[in-house]
This record gives sequence, C-alpha cells and structure tokens, in this order.
Amino acid sequence: MSALDIAVHRSNDLVSDDRLAEILAAPGFGTHFTDHMLTAEWTPERGWHDARITAYGPLSLDPATAVLHYAQEIFEGLKAYRHADGSVWTFRPEMNGERLARSARRLALPQLPVEDFVATVDELVKVDERWVPGAEGEMSLYLRPFMFASEKFLGVRPSKHVTYMVIASPAGAYFARGIKPVSILVSEHYTRAATGGMGAAKTGGNYAASLAPQQEAIDHGYDQVVFLDALERKYVEELGGMNLYFVHDDGTIVTPELTGTILEGVTRGSIIELAGVLGHKVEERRFSIDEWRDGVTSGRITEVFACGTAAVITPIGRLVWSDGEVDCSVDGDAGPVTQRIRQGLVDIQYGRAEDTFGWLHRVL
Repeated sequence: MSALDIAVHRSNDLVSDDRLAEILAAPGFGTHFTDHMLTAEWTPERGWHDARITAYGPLSLDPATAVLHYAQEIFEGLKAYRHADGSVWTFRPEMNGERLARSARRLALPQLPVEDFVATVDELVKVDERWVPGAEGEMSLYLRPFMFASEKFLGVRPSKHVTYMVIASPAGAYFARGIKPVSILVSEHYTRAATGGMGAAKTGGNYAASLAPQQEAIDHGYDQVVFLDALERKYVEELGGMNLYFVHDDGTIVTPELTGTILEGVTRGSIIELAGVLGHKVEERRFSIDEWRDGVTSGRITEVFACGTAAVITPIGRLVWSDGEVDCSVDGDAGPVTQRIRQGLVDIQYGRAEDTFGWLHRVL
C-alpha cells in the first residue's frame, strides 16, 4: 500500500468534450496531453512529500536548476488500456517502478517505493480517465513518469531537492499503415553506452547520445540505427530505444544479454516469457553483427524484430553497413513468428486474451 498522501486539485479549465473527441479520433503520439499532472517533492529532511494532482501546465525553473546543467534525470514509459467492458488497466507497472528505482540509484536520485510509483500512476489515470481511448484499434493512454534534480545550485553533487512528476498523453496505433519492416543502419562511428556507464538506466542522456547517429541514418534514407558494443565494436546491443530479437530456422529466438549497457525493457522480458509459452526456446547471449549478417545470408536467421513500449514489436527488414546490406524481411512483410508474438502480447494488454501471467493491473 502506498504511503503517499496524494491531494487532488481538479482543473477548472478542462478540454471540452467536443475537442477531446477530435483528439482521441487521431491522437498521434506525444502531441496532446491530459487535463492534469502529478507532482511530488523530495528533500533529505522530509523524504517524499507534497504529492498532488493539479491542472496540467508549464513548469517554472530557475536558470540554475541542477538538471539543466548536470542532466540528473530519469524517466519511465507505460500505457493504460481500455478493455471492451470499459475497464482500464496498466501492464506490469511494478516492473516500471522497479526499473525507475534502479535508474535512480545509478543517477544518485532518491528511490520512489514501487507501491508509491504504482499509486501515482493509478491516481492520475483515475482523474483523467476520460482521456483513455476506447477499446477499438490499438489506442492507449501513454504515461510518462519522470524525476529530475530541481535544486537551485551550481555544483557537481547529487541534488538536495528532487521533483517527481507523471504526465499522460493519448496515443494512437503506432503503425497507422500496418506493421511493415523498418530499415536499420549499423552505427560504425558512434556507441550508445560502455560497461560501467549508464546504458542500463532509463535516462535522457542515453537517448540524447542516440540522436546524432539516428539523424545520420535518416539522412541516408534509413529508419533506425543499431549500436554495437563500445569495447570490441562487434556485438549487437540495441536500437536507439528498442531491444532486439533474432528468430532462427529451428524456432530458437536469441536476444542480446543484459551486460549493464542495455536497457532492461519491460516488453523485452514479457516477450521472453510469452515466446517460451508459445514453444520457442529463448537464449540471452552475446550476439555479433557478423552472426546477424551471416545468419540472414545463409537462411539460419529467418526473422528479426525489435520491441519497446510505444511500438510493442517492430519487424526489421534491411540491415545496412558501409559496404553491404542484407534483407531480413519475409517477402517485404513481418514474419509469422514476429506477428504471432506481437498479437499474443497486445491481446493480453487489451483484454482479448486471458492473462495467465498475471501481468495486468486494474486501475478502474
């Protein structure tokens, strides 16, 4: 049970029903935000306190606010789903809470207890329940909890004032035109994270580090970039923000092991469990870029896909590097294993299949 006492101050300026209907008809991703936001504060003397839900609005930050100078910041991402009976559920929110705590340790931020994390997310969803899209399609309410150093101080040390917030944004189906394989450029000049660094933490700096290579890929006509390990530059790690899976001709699925440089995705772990139930042996091990290239060429690797909260599962087609390429798609489409696993996962999330894993958390 949460120890936080969350005060609710409802906005007097709600988005009109007509405008909300327009937004939910075509929400996009991350462009519209709900009527309210949750905020809580932390200091060494008081711990977590002053948790409240208020009208959504801008923040006022002093130019010397620590996060602006030293990037002491972490965040999470999860979704609320409307089921056919009108109920609202989140998917494994305790896993997001545990990961936020791990990220907090790495960034020298205070840990928010998992039960408080879940309670803050639940409370904002309850207050802004009308923003949760209907059960049709693959729409959802995307939730963004985040924490940052909010002390006014120019000095390299952990902040003595920290702010935690949760905001929410309705999200449409990630693949508006259907699930089609994406093209991937191998990053040969940049790395994402090194052993002992922050690769396993969900912090904005990791995503900032991926932007230049991502832009390079887009400039050359590709959708995404894949990073290799920083030491030997030969082992596959992840895309800019998605974990990877390689389906072999015997049904075995391989995903790069967690070595401290790869984010431990909630979707990643769920796919490992679900794939096992569907009859696939899943291996977590080091996986080289040569094994990817040679495996596709020989036919040993039959499908490749990536996963994350936003897209759930994304099939991968072309893999391109400086002097060659291979195509991992199945006749220009997602492969059968990719489609089966993706469908199995979203059916659980939207309540269309029995949740035998106990992953769903009821909010309303």
